Amino acid sequence: MQKNSIVSQPSARTLAQWLHDCTKLLTESAVTTPRLDTLVLTEYCLNHDRAWILAHPEFKLTATQIDKLKNLLNRRALHEPLAYILERQEFYGAEFKITSSVMQPRPESEAFIDLLRELIASHELTIDQDKIIEIADVGCGSGVLGITAALQFPNCRVTLLDIDKNALNIAKFNVDKFTLNISTVESDLLSASNHNYTVLLCNLPYVPDKYPLVNRAAQYEPPKALFGGKDGLDVYRKLFNQIQKRPEKPLYILSESLVFQHQEMTLIAHESGYKAVKTLGLVQTFRLSQTVR
Repeated sequence: MQKNSIVSQPSARTLAQWLHDCTKLLTESAVTTPRLDTLVLTEYCLNHDRAWILAHPEFKLTATQIDKLKNLLNRRALHEPLAYILERQEFYGAEFKITSSVMQPRPESEAFIDLLRELIASHELTIDQDKIIEIADVGCGSGVLGITAALQFPNCRVTLLDIDKNALNIAKFNVDKFTLNISTVESDLLSASNHNYTVLLCNLPYVPDKYPLVNRAAQYEPPKALFGGKDGLDVYRKLFNQIQKRPEKPLYILSESLVFQHQEMTLIAHESGYKAVKTLGLVQTFRLSQTVR
């Protein structure tokens, strides 16, 4: 049995006892939100909402429920992300299917949608309200960026591109979940698509190869979706090299990287004819220079 496993007689385990012991275990395991995570796992296992759980402290858990809860709890105590345990994650107010084949969506990536909203509201993308805006989610993973764009902005037509078949399967599941007309393309960045796009949403690998991971949860994420070479920006360089060779270049490129990489990202974009016009958190917006376009 694992060191942090909870040992008790299942017949004596009430919800109140369970919540107390689980919160204690996750606290000892240095999980940052032990009480909240305990409630989330209990909701998931018992198929009851939080209000019901908190209103029934005397509820007796069955042996089957105990075993299932212990398994979930011990996974979380080892810092496996909740998104992988529950196989779901909320992003921009919608819930998506997530597995360990893809990166778990992060709140800071919602800046992509906020910046895109500003561009659309300012008519920077088109002066014709009825014109379709072509968007590519490059390296889409679970597809949350492109799908959220399609959900938020009806005048956008979205394509999801990823080199990984497993990631594309998750993206397709999410597309079907929201019954959207979105194409998914197996592609090494833009290499398999000749379509002309107005905007690229690019949350590509950007962690430097020897960069220390800030938390244990990141160790569960697919390395190929995390690491981007010595300085972390090799995949972005490859993307901009592909863009340079396209006869019709995107008007805007939105990218995510670490703050200390933003200056180098600006130089990479500049070499391909793009200028940084706005930054929000980790996300930068680049616009194609008029002279190039």
